Amino acid sequence: MREEWLILLHPNNFKLESKTVWSFPDRGSWATHSGKYRGNWSPYVPRNLILRYSNPGEWILDQFMGSGTTLVEAKLLRRNAVGIDINPQAVSISARNLQFQCQSNSKIFMRNGSATELHFIKDNHIDFICTHPPYANIIKYSKGIEGDVSLLGVDEFLAEMKKVAKESFRVLKKGKICAIMIGDIRKHGKVIPLGFRTMECFLQEGFVNKEIIIKEQHNCHSMDYWEKRSNSFLLLAHEYIFVFQRD
Repeated sequence: MREEWLILLHPNNFKLESKTVWSFPDRGSWATHSGKYRGNWSPYVPRNLILRYSNPGEWILDQFMGSGTTLVEAKLLRRNAVGIDINPQAVSISARNLQFQCQSNSKIFMRNGSATELHFIKDNHIDFICTHPPYANIIKYSKGIEGDVSLLGVDEFLAEMKKVAKESFRVLKKGKICAIMIGDIRKHGKVIPLGFRTMECFLQEGFVNKEIIIKEQHNCHSMDYWEKRSNSFLLLAHEYIFVFQRD
C-alpha cells in the first residue's frame, strides 16, 4: 500500500534537471495533473524549480495559477503556497485539483485577483515565485474579465507585465528567486520576441538573471495545423524559463 501511494503521487524515475535545455514529452499524470486545461505547463517544470530554488515549509507564489499545477506540486513537496488568478473558474478548478490526500501539512491559499495588485501580501514575504503567465492573447482564458492579460495585445500585455514585475519584486524576499516560463509568438508570419521583452520588464524592475532555460515545447494543439498549412516559416517549438534573483 505504501508503494502504491508513492507511485500515484510522484513521478517515476524523476531526476532533477542539470542543464539549461529541458524537454518533457510526458505531460505528467501523477496526483491530479492532466493536460486538460489548455496552456498549462508540464508539472515537471514547477517540480524542478521548486526542488532547486525552495525548501520545505517556505512560501511559494503563483500569481497566474490556472489549473493549479504549481500548487499541487507545492503540496506534494511540503511547501506552503499562495495561488492567484483573475478568472474565478480557474480558482474553482485549482480547488478541485488540490482535493487529494498526501502526507503533507502544507498551507495552501487561493484567491481570485490580479497579478498586478498583491496588496494582501506583505513586503518581503515570499520565498519563491514560480509562475507561467499567458503569452499575450494567443490563448484567451476568459470572455471579457477586466484585468485578464490573456485578452491583451503585445504592447498592452507588456505594460501589465511591468506591474507584475514590480509587485513580484516587492513581495519577494531579498536574495530569493522568481522563475517564470513564457514563449515567443508569431503575427503575420513574423516573430515577436515576447519572451525577451517580458524578461526586460523584470530586469528593469531590479531583478538580475540567474539562469535562462530553453524548454522544448510538446503537445501544442496548433502544431499539426501549421505543419500542414505553411512552409514559409519555422514553427516555434521552444519556450523560455527565466530564473531571476532579487539582490
